[in-house]
Amino acid sequence: MDHPEYMREALEEARKAYILGEVPIGAVVALNGQIIGRGHNLREVLNDSTAHAEIMAMREAALYIGDWRLEGTTLYSTIEPCPMCAGAIVQFRVPILVYGAKDPKAGAVDSLVDLVRDPRFNHRVEVISGVLEEECAGIIKTFFRELRKAGK
Repeated sequence: MDHPEYMREALEEARKAYILGEVPIGAVVALNGQIIGRGHNLREVLNDSTAHAEIMAMREAALYIGDWRLEGTTLYSTIEPCPMCAGAIVQFRVPILVYGAKDPKAGAVDSLVDLVRDPRFNHRVEVISGVLEEECAGIIKTFFRELRKAGK
């Protein structure tokens, strides 16, 4: 599989969040051509502010590997990770992050700060951005447009 194919899998996760009324963000973790972790936002469902798509996918991948170090993996996220998720990506030692759309309000990779490539940390992440950017941004825009229409 290539980057767009994995990002389509992350978009499938985002659709699961959308159906649940969660902000539609999805993520997958790939290792050696196989998806070993999947996640979508579950903050509202779990009443857990840490239940972001990236965190859920990395937790599942770590359980699969049997190690908290996600060496050799690639994390795909439909949106630029927030500060919490960017910090977790560094802590999980993810070597490659691929994301779809930028997040100018909360992005901690390219928009507000760059936590994943900061040389002061002992781990830095290779970043590829803009993969299926329009689709990744579109699902979030549609979600918030519908939320505003409903008066929420």
